[in-house]
Amino acid sequence: MPLARTKAEIFDDLVLDTVESLERRYAKELAGVEFAVEDVPPELNVYDSDVLEDGEVPLARLLPGRPGRHELPPRIVLYRRPLEFRAMDREDLADLVHDVIIEQVANLLGVDPDELA
Repeated sequence: MPLARTKAEIFDDLVLDTVESLERRYAKELAGVEFAVEDVPPELNVYDSDVLEDGEVPLARLLPGRPGRHELPPRIVLYRRPLEFRAMDREDLADLVHDVIIEQVANLLGVDPDELA
């Protein structure tokens, strides 16, 4: 009998599928970029331009990284619950996750999202 997968595990797999596809094509550009999933966005009064929103609800955030002594790599964080809430079914969720990742990677690389899709 197969083990049941949680919503979080299914979501992580959707993220991984898109990231692996991008990394195959853009290995050099995405070297060192971290991808993460959080259940919900942090409580902030105002979100910066690095946050991808839908109706003032954050869906993802791009943290561009900081070179220097305490170097932090670029990081793209997806917020699982807001994305799940907007999807009608698993296929819709897969498309939404893909689109959000493409949008954030395009922002990071400074290219049009259509170039990555």
